[in-house]
Amino acid sequence: MMRRSGFFLIAVLLVSLIGSTSAAQNDDPVLVGAGDIAACSLGDDERTADLLDHIDGTVFTAGDNVYPDGSLEQFEKCYDPSWGRHKKRTRPTLGNHDYNTKGAAGYYEYFGKRARPDGLSYYSYDLGTWHIIALNSNIDARAEGSQGEWLRNDLRTHPGKCTLVYFHHPLFVSRGEGGTVRMKQFWDVLYRYGVDVIVNGDVHYYERFMPQTPTGLPDAEHGIREFIVGTGGATLAKTIGERGLPTSEVRDNSTHGVIKLTLHEGSYSWEFIPVEGGTFHDAGSSPCVDPAHPVELF
Repeated sequence: MMRRSGFFLIAVLLVSLIGSTSAAQNDDPVLVGAGDIAACSLGDDERTADLLDHIDGTVFTAGDNVYPDGSLEQFEKCYDPSWGRHKKRTRPTLGNHDYNTKGAAGYYEYFGKRARPDGLSYYSYDLGTWHIIALNSNIDARAEGSQGEWLRNDLRTHPGKCTLVYFHHPLFVSRGEGGTVRMKQFWDVLYRYGVDVIVNGDVHYYERFMPQTPTGLPDAEHGIREFIVGTGGATLAKTIGERGLPTSEVRDNSTHGVIKLTLHEGSYSWEFIPVEGGTFHDAGSSPCVDPAHPVELF
């Protein structure tokens, strides 16, 4: 009888432990969003905004928030009725179309302090145990420039954290035109300091890469995983790159959608969620790299 009671107690404790772990993961912070969003002549941004209506968490934008010119009028007429429903929980960043209005004035006026909480066009914040960085890939991307200096200082002052960075222009792209080469210097810095994830827009499709070095070599131990999520509502790309880069794992241009990133302690999971009627889906999880052992590049 005592033995049965002991087994019962162990079983109860195991169930309780599993339940507690599951509940903790369900409470982990969520970062959700996409780039290349509202086009005044289209309505697909409303379809992706419908997805946001049912997902709690912090919303990010990966640039090109409204087409074609990023004017305040276009933000108010085209972005605000859809993704603007989530403005109070949005952490935006800039794309090249946002700069079609001089100085990105429409972007700054629409988002206000959210666009530059510290007076700069790039900023960082924490979500749970994670550190999040929003960069501006439209301005000086030199490692020794003012944004590069700010970035290195920010990474130094947040050691030991799992880190996700988002900006508009990707370094790696499987389509024929390739990525934005000038972002290589930022990649060098991010790789050096053990960043885990980069999320970009600019290319109007979805692509996921395996963890890799700034030179495009697979690196399961220290590499950064890049996502391209240019699927927020703008017209989708007609091609996705027939062969793809060697480190490309998944590509799709069949549907608009958003990426949902759940940030656990020491790991993360991702899910690409298509709009209603879309059939493409991508999901997975990965541990963070070890930030205690930065890669020596310099």
